[in-house]
Amino acid sequence: MITAKELREKYFEFFKKKEHALIPSASLVPENDPTILFTTAGMHPLVPYLMGQKHPSGKRIVNVQKCVRTGDIDDVGDTMHLTFFEMLGNWSLGDYFKKESIPWSWEFLVDELGIDPGKLYITVYEGDENVPRDDESIKIWQGLFKKASISAGVADSSSGGSMDDKLPGDMPRIFPLGREDNWWGPAGKTGPCGPDSEMFYDVGKDGCSDACCPGCSCGKYVEIWNNVFMEYNKKEDGTYEPLAQKNVDTGMGVERTVTILNGEDCVFESDTIRPVLDKVRELADQKSDESERIIADHIRSAAMIISDGVVPSNLDQGYVVRKLIRRAIRHARLIGISDMFCSKVALAVINIMRGQYPELKDNKDQIISEFDQEEEKFTKTLKKGLKKFKDLVSKEAMSDQAINGKDVFDLFQTYGFPLEMTREMADEHDLSVDEKGFYEEFNKHQELSRTATQGRFKGGLADNSEQTTKYHTTAHLMLAGLREVLGKHVQQKGSNITAERLRFDFSHPQKMTDNQICDVQDFVNDAIVSDYDVECEEMNVDEAKEKHAVGVFDSKYGDKVKVYTIGNLSKEICGGPHVERTGDMGEFKIIKEQPASAGVRRIRAVLE
Repeated sequence: MITAKELREKYFEFFKKKEHALIPSASLVPENDPTILFTTAGMHPLVPYLMGQKHPSGKRIVNVQKCVRTGDIDDVGDTMHLTFFEMLGNWSLGDYFKKESIPWSWEFLVDELGIDPGKLYITVYEGDENVPRDDESIKIWQGLFKKASISAGVADSSSGGSMDDKLPGDMPRIFPLGREDNWWGPAGKTGPCGPDSEMFYDVGKDGCSDACCPGCSCGKYVEIWNNVFMEYNKKEDGTYEPLAQKNVDTGMGVERTVTILNGEDCVFESDTIRPVLDKVRELADQKSDESERIIADHIRSAAMIISDGVVPSNLDQGYVVRKLIRRAIRHARLIGISDMFCSKVALAVINIMRGQYPELKDNKDQIISEFDQEEEKFTKTLKKGLKKFKDLVSKEAMSDQAINGKDVFDLFQTYGFPLEMTREMADEHDLSVDEKGFYEEFNKHQELSRTATQGRFKGGLADNSEQTTKYHTTAHLMLAGLREVLGKHVQQKGSNITAERLRFDFSHPQKMTDNQICDVQDFVNDAIVSDYDVECEEMNVDEAKEKHAVGVFDSKYGDKVKVYTIGNLSKEICGGPHVERTGDMGEFKIIKEQPASAGVRRIRAVLE
């Protein structure tokens, strides 16, 4: 029997002996990547270093990273899918490569953890017209299997399980697969990328067909390790060139590996999840493996996200937290949990995970408070919403149609049903949902472009509300205040605005003092109380510069720009929404001032 704590410690010690420096997990909320809502893999916080920036801990690092993935949330409830999970990783930043990385993966799994090599199967990149098959990795894997007296034939990718090298005896051990399975990156249209090689464990059950092989989703083969080899740069013309700095990015799921090592076939039996599941079962009156697992997973994920500063809301990360909690509440009602329960389950999560992630302990009161508030809010409308849904199902089932978008939006706006929850309930009644109609209704009420809404709705609702408009204007005043208090060297380096808060990055070499923070707060609040007009003029960029308008993102501007002027305090190029006057914006308060990167500070602020 091995615990998650023991697995982490074994992994860290193994790679420390290989001269890797241990670094902490980054937040689940990406600090400098607006393209993703959550940290979904260990590589996300390390992208600058994978692209050549020097890491302060050196070229070899190891860690366990908190991760959240919601893309396959509909699969949660089976034996292997989770939305929150821990990923162990070791990294080479331009140092070692395949001939070291692959044998170390084998050594840790087989020699350190005692996994039977006869149960291991490998996938590699099969190659295409741009990049050849990863024969180097194949040869290294075959050498390792040979030392274990196991033949390692390579499957012919065009003919299922046959072997293209005709080795006798066993079925193939190594399976070349395409880009969807065995290729990483680039993160954008161009940049570092490369093949990966994955290790699968045969759990011993029958496959779904004679052609079943690693990569199949039937559950016979479970992925436990992935080696990503970033050895190419994708160019603008779509071709690939070898990278000067070749990196290794590996990952091993803690929960899955613990499950396999302990001879279990369900991740909910691992020691970091089973007590959460037990708490759910203790509270339930009825038995349902699927609902119990969904509740345990979703409360666990929501607790971890809230511990990193996210609160339930209708947009971005907050929308995901709300969706997780509300879906858990609905499934709780299905198994007879009628009382307030979320914080009880969340306490089990905190008690289990706080040793590895102290932010759970530090933010315990806030986590419990957020769960209680969200559960109380949703419980008030859930019963009425379910009745409304029942009426819709009866009506739509009679006409054999999808639930129309207006009704789906009504469930969202009036009863707080996330779109995904309505979709799930409709599917249970063999009905579909008019999602296009839903977005049209949403746009009509929010005055947003359909493109912006649909582009962000999977992770949260794009927002152009009155409150975010106030925050856009506040950002202008805060920049003016920072330049007044700290100096004209201050430039905006980025911002992230939601309906709940403003996050603002700016250039400044040192931490702000308490007095400086107070002075900036006073500057902004004085401007609000003064009730200035917010004036807007359209002009070309050169004219804006002649008028000394502040603007640091020239490359994104077209021929014409909008320049917003607030009294004699602020004149700034901006395309965002703004209030007409400052007087009704509320009281400005800086919540936190912290480093963002070298020479860049970050402020989180609210309007009260």
